[in-house]
Amino acid sequence: MLVVMQLAHTMIRVRDLDETLAFYTGFLGLREVRRKPIGDEATLVFLTDERESYYIELTYNHDGRGYELGDQFGHLAFHVDDLDAVVERVEANGWWYRRSKPESASNYIFVKDPNGYDIEILQG
Repeated sequence: MLVVMQLAHTMIRVRDLDETLAFYTGFLGLREVRRKPIGDEATLVFLTDERESYYIELTYNHDGRGYELGDQFGHLAFHVDDLDAVVERVEANGWWYRRSKPESASNYIFVKDPNGYDIEILQG
């Protein structure tokens, strides 16, 4: 019997919850749908887009521990209708980004979130 699985969410650990929320909600346009405190240990914040078909879980541990980015994680990807408008916002914020080459079949940029995670933003 084949069991069909659907993606539920991706969890990433964050160093600064407020700064990270500002990036994911203010810049990427996601919205917070649930916040779950885990006692005094951690806070989990779930974000989604307008379709609500997939979630990102931001995990903030209250003990102040640091994290090293693992090399097994690649990036999160988002689609947009107007990549040039996104690039203008990235540049206005003074954030580093890398854009696809003009001869590339895809039109995209990579930008880093406040925790150093790569975010790919694709046209279309």
